[in-house]
Amino acid sequence: KKQLAYEMENLVEKERDAALGNGGLGRLAACFLDSMASENLPAWGYGIRYQYGMFRQEVIEGFQHENPDYWLNFGNPWEIERPNIAYPIKFYGNVEILESEGRQAFIWNSGEEVTAVAYDTPIPGWNTPNTINMRLWSAKPSREFDLESFNTGDYVQAILAKQRAETISAVLYPDDRTYQGKELRLKQQFFMVSATLQDIIRRYLVTHEDNFDDFPDKVALQLNDTHPTIGVPELMRLLMDEHGLGWTKSWDITTRVFSFTNHTVLPEALEKWPVDLVENVLPRHMQIIYDINWRFTQELRGIMGDDYDTIGRMSIIEEGDGHKNVRMAHLALIASHTVNGVAAIHSELIKTTIFKDFYQIMPEKFQNKTNGVTQRRWLAFCNPKLSTLITETLGTSAWIKELDLLSDLRLHCDDPAFQAKWAAVKRENKLRLAELVKAKTGVDVNPNALFDIQVKRIHEYKRQLLNVMYIIHRYNALKEMTPAEREKQVDRVCIIGGKAAPGYDMAKRIIKLVSAVGDTVNKDPDIGDKLKLVFLSDYNVSSAEIIVPGSELSQHISTAGTEASGTSNMKFAMNGCLIIGTMDGANVEIAEEIGQENMFIFGARADVVPSLRREREFFNVPPEFYKIVDQIRSGYFGWSDFFAPVCDAVCGAQDYYLLANDFNDYIRAQEAVDENYRNQALWTKKSILSVAGSGKFSSDRTIREYAEDIWDVKPTKRPMPTNPKPYGPSHKM
Repeated sequence: KKQLAYEMENLVEKERDAALGNGGLGRLAACFLDSMASENLPAWGYGIRYQYGMFRQEVIEGFQHENPDYWLNFGNPWEIERPNIAYPIKFYGNVEILESEGRQAFIWNSGEEVTAVAYDTPIPGWNTPNTINMRLWSAKPSREFDLESFNTGDYVQAILAKQRAETISAVLYPDDRTYQGKELRLKQQFFMVSATLQDIIRRYLVTHEDNFDDFPDKVALQLNDTHPTIGVPELMRLLMDEHGLGWTKSWDITTRVFSFTNHTVLPEALEKWPVDLVENVLPRHMQIIYDINWRFTQELRGIMGDDYDTIGRMSIIEEGDGHKNVRMAHLALIASHTVNGVAAIHSELIKTTIFKDFYQIMPEKFQNKTNGVTQRRWLAFCNPKLSTLITETLGTSAWIKELDLLSDLRLHCDDPAFQAKWAAVKRENKLRLAELVKAKTGVDVNPNALFDIQVKRIHEYKRQLLNVMYIIHRYNALKEMTPAEREKQVDRVCIIGGKAAPGYDMAKRIIKLVSAVGDTVNKDPDIGDKLKLVFLSDYNVSSAEIIVPGSELSQHISTAGTEASGTSNMKFAMNGCLIIGTMDGANVEIAEEIGQENMFIFGARADVVPSLRREREFFNVPPEFYKIVDQIRSGYFGWSDFFAPVCDAVCGAQDYYLLANDFNDYIRAQEAVDENYRNQALWTKKSILSVAGSGKFSSDRTIREYAEDIWDVKPTKRPMPTNPKPYGPSHKM
């Protein structure tokens, strides 16, 4: 209805996505907040109110361009500014040591101070009166304006302090290839945790005066990867320097409130900060880190004697080549009472790889908490027609809260009438996706074709390059066929999307390759609708809400042992999309739940990947693989010099992610996809079974496990009001 002369759908499209998270981790946090509210848990989320957030991606002639994402230009109607909730955040300076009553007191004389101001966004639970809070911090100058400098003619100095302060919360993940970029990243992390911890302590002391005995029973802090780990020395500093507790008491509290979720299996992804940088920006915290490390290494000597190699590997301080680094993951491991991975295979891998030494000393700390996604956004909201069909078929909408109820769809998977309804919903969703592709790329795609999707951050380990090489293989095969043979092949629309980090050169070259191959394939009159390839720019939540329901095949093809979990695989499976993938991350558990026969699994398993890497330069590479590499290198798709590093990266020992090893098996799995798609009744049955097996992958289940096994938090439902106000139109008197 046009009650205010606007279409609601048009208004919704105009609202910008909140640019607060980076890919999967940001979306996971959003799902967790939704689940914590719906599970009636007394929980809050904290973060930074980035002014620009993740960059807006434009792809011009195949090249990625990063533009600021002005998501706050017109304000954010959902947030509540709390100018009265503000905390001082200090940087730089020096530490003064004073003796008082036989004790040392540490005074941090900062060289720069900014103010963190709170902005609250309510997070309502589903079908419950409970609403929790997401509190984001915005950086403001400690003084709004230096009038004295202005009046004495130093106009520039008067505004520089304001600009320096506001820079901290300006951009999500600034490029950290330079010293200045690293410094800003560290300041952002400290800004967030310091404001958050000051806020938590203030709220606690409202009812506990100045007694911290109950603090570990009232507060549980989950470190979502290593980025907030600087919170460990900051909590120690606040307890000791600001509230007068001793080291032993402060450390006891710290180690009882923190727990740590690790989100990677890649050693190079474990965060490290140069010691000289930390000493410069956070001098008091570097002292505390050294103290924590000294006590920890002494404890290790008591366990393993003078095994300095192992102690050196486990130390928080990494030394070598004349440089010292702070290993943030080691600090998080030492200070946390629980450490968890995010998928069963990931949690086992970290015990034998990146955290092997720690697992041998403290195995009781390690757990698994397989990730999940909220079905309320990623099925009920984004796929309303399928949601309606599921509710009608099950006779209840209770699955929106208890996703395990979807298992009853198995009873209907062979029913031709139900299959027809299911297929009709999928076709409507494909038409919506085809409209999005047309709007973003100008390419018309055939809605009768198989919609084959790979949307995720562009990274070598996620192997978008393997996907592109298969598309070239498919294109070559179609070109060699007669028109009659070609007509018998399954039509396919391949959609790739995702952002490359601004400083990630190889990922940007892969985006250009996708675009170049698409240009060649899409303009070839021999191919027509048999094969299309498009790159969807600026992949975000809003586009995912159209892509996920409209997809039929989704690619999750990382080298086994490199993806911690993945959550997009869960979203696609939950919407009846079949998965082609390796046995990596959550794919392993998805296969257990929905049946490996309802997926297309290929590739080397994680346990043999290390030996395959060692032997890669002696591997007998499939001739078709090198044919495609040579085709790219020769300039068939243009830009031969630009693509040379891409080709080099998959040849010989450089092929770290084993594209050549998995290539033939990938082709076999793709041939199985075509064979299954020709039998639409079989494909639809597998699609139904995919949704029916998705119950485990609700973030509600994940959050219940965190609450019970790690946080020791019980649901606390707010009582319903005794005289609730009626919703809807007011009654006439």
